[in-house]
Amino acid sequence: MTQLPPDPDPAHGSTAEPATDRTQFLEAFLAERARMEAVVTRRTGCRQTAADLIQDLFLRLWRRPKAPEGAWGHYLIRSAGNLAIDHLRSESARSRLAQGMALDEESQSSEGALEAGSDLRHIEAALRALPERTRRIFLLNRIHGRTYLEIARAMALSQSAVEKHMMRALDACKASLCDSTRPPGNAGS
Repeated sequence: MTQLPPDPDPAHGSTAEPATDRTQFLEAFLAERARMEAVVTRRTGCRQTAADLIQDLFLRLWRRPKAPEGAWGHYLIRSAGNLAIDHLRSESARSRLAQGMALDEESQSSEGALEAGSDLRHIEAALRALPERTRRIFLLNRIHGRTYLEIARAMALSQSAVEKHMMRALDACKASLCDSTRPPGNAGS
């Protein structure tokens, strides 16, 4: 059963319709409800969506100040069909938007993966160019998780020497990334 919304409030600028107009609308709506739902169900393919759209239509028309010219029945069926078309258009637009966003995210993640792969190749090249001891210290710390003190003891170096080797390795990695983002031909700028 359709729940009736309150009559528009005359204090807010809306004039109340005569009770006979509302009664005629309600009678026509109840008489045509099954046909309206059938029209909308055929167009949308979903009974629940049809029921929701017909309820929305009822609320829209209930709030209108005047009845349409002519018979309510034809007007209600036409309005239900138009509402179904509007619903399908908005669903289609939402679907296109969602697909576009998914494609955009996919291309961004692909671009990000390519950039990360490129960055990794630059860092690997920078590490290969380092002196053997500096590269070994870097790998022990960053790959194997050894502390500076552990590395210093294992390699018979001072902790300060290990820190200096790490600084050189990190600076080389950072420089390789900066060089990879610089446009070709601007290597000296």
